[in-house]
Amino acid sequence: MITRLLNSKSIAVQLLALLAAGGATATATAQEKYPSRPIEFVVPWGPGGGADQLARKIAPGLEKELKVSLPVINVAGATGQTGLTKMLTSPADGYSISVLIADTLALQIDPATKWKITDIVPAAVMIQQPSAFFVAENSPLKTWKDVEAEAKKRPLKVGVTGFGSADDLHVLYFNGKGLQLTSVPFPKPSERYTAILGGHADLLYEQLGDVKSFLDGKQMRPIVIFAETRFPAFGNVPVSHELGHKIAISQFRAIVMKSGSDAARVKAVSDALARVAATDDYKAWLKDQYADEKSFVGADGAVAFMKQELDIMRQYAPKK
Repeated sequence: MITRLLNSKSIAVQLLALLAAGGATATATAQEKYPSRPIEFVVPWGPGGGADQLARKIAPGLEKELKVSLPVINVAGATGQTGLTKMLTSPADGYSISVLIADTLALQIDPATKWKITDIVPAAVMIQQPSAFFVAENSPLKTWKDVEAEAKKRPLKVGVTGFGSADDLHVLYFNGKGLQLTSVPFPKPSERYTAILGGHADLLYEQLGDVKSFLDGKQMRPIVIFAETRFPAFGNVPVSHELGHKIAISQFRAIVMKSGSDAARVKAVSDALARVAATDDYKAWLKDQYADEKSFVGADGAVAFMKQELDIMRQYAPKK
């Protein structure tokens, strides 16, 4: 009996010691300097696209601000969900961040989507820019009227990021207007771009800045830009609003973290992003990307911004 009592007392002491140690660890974690080690920067798309360009543009600035390295890791697939899932399965400790774009957010329209908007916490929206339908420079489709005429005769293939994306919503919109457009998903940006150059697709849905090198090289050209007013750099290209198509889904790219991350750590990343966005170099890059000069939205306003964008996308989603 005495032995059993001693053993029980010993176990109790050990349990108390473990609990005390756990509490000390939790306190130490809460007080740990952040960041104190590299932060994984996940890009849920292949190299060369807009999401990749953004990450590689801001990573050096973030490294300078946060005093740690931010290795950029491309994890393409499932309209950005594969890379996002990699971030979401990491601990909510602020050491894994991800690019989230409008195309991936659009998947929230489908209730079967496994991840929820509440699973993420945005640190900032970094870029907002208009999209367009592009054709190869030597395409027989010279004007939007040519597209309309041809799409009433036969299906035209449109290179998009994936089904259910903002790209796809534009295709579905014009299908509703009597045009025969077919979405063809290419998860890797390079495959999307070469699709129209090689004749494997008739049109490409993309952002102006993302294909700037192809525009400058006279390899492709916009045939309609989704905006309210014409761009000075593309004064001869009509915008959707003047053609009677009020569809207005702007592309944006945000930096997000896993929900449950310490608020102070989210603020640290958001503040660092704000300082990067305020540099002359970044402002010049936005201009070069044909982006809104007021693209930046901090963590305090990013949630409302994304919910508003999702509401806009729902207007163009197929009614079930």
